[in-house]
Amino acid sequence: MLSALGHSSFIALSLSASLALLCVGLLLRWIGIMHRLQQQHSLIELINAELPQTQCGQCSYPGCLPYACAIAKGEAINKCPPGGTHTIRRLSRLLNEQAEALDPAHGSPQHTPVPAMIASIREDECIGCTKCIVACPVDAILGAPKLMHTVIAEHCTGCDLCVEPCPVDCIDMVMSSAGNESNRESTIPKTKLSQASRELACIRCGYCAEVCPENLLPQQLLSHS
Repeated sequence: MLSALGHSSFIALSLSASLALLCVGLLLRWIGIMHRLQQQHSLIELINAELPQTQCGQCSYPGCLPYACAIAKGEAINKCPPGGTHTIRRLSRLLNEQAEALDPAHGSPQHTPVPAMIASIREDECIGCTKCIVACPVDAILGAPKLMHTVIAEHCTGCDLCVEPCPVDCIDMVMSSAGNESNRESTIPKTKLSQASRELACIRCGYCAEVCPENLLPQQLLSHS
């Protein structure tokens, strides 16, 4: 009788030990998986930081981050025309891979010293269809349905993805220079508000007085043209 009880206790103890070992094994496996995922996520962030963030899609991926994810899984590092040779070399050092020439199937290198191009909308011809807004990967186009659109020059990456969808062909790629920028700004009408209009628009928050470098009073700022 005692022998039978001892045998049953041994079996129960063995099962408990096996179950505990199984749980430990599963836990260690889960920790290993999470560690690898964390390492892969960190690698993706490092790769993405080296890409030019133009979101142009010339690499055949919808943006720089998806391309970074693909590179982390083994995709070639030579498919980014905006980054050109400079980006390929930095990625090769990061990933300890051989730096190859840019894949011509994805375009020509854009690292040569030529003026950067940005989109410019001929606003008087714009019909407000919003197709360019949808196409812009960096939200650099401001506008609304049936209203005039305009490009926020400092946000435009020059990917030209907005040009083709425009049904009236009113988007040009122009040189991004100080002269062009000042010329673009000069085309925006600047309306000088009357004193009465300024007083109606003012909400009397007092913040202007706090940041004014001349320490003017709100009343003086309100009347200042």
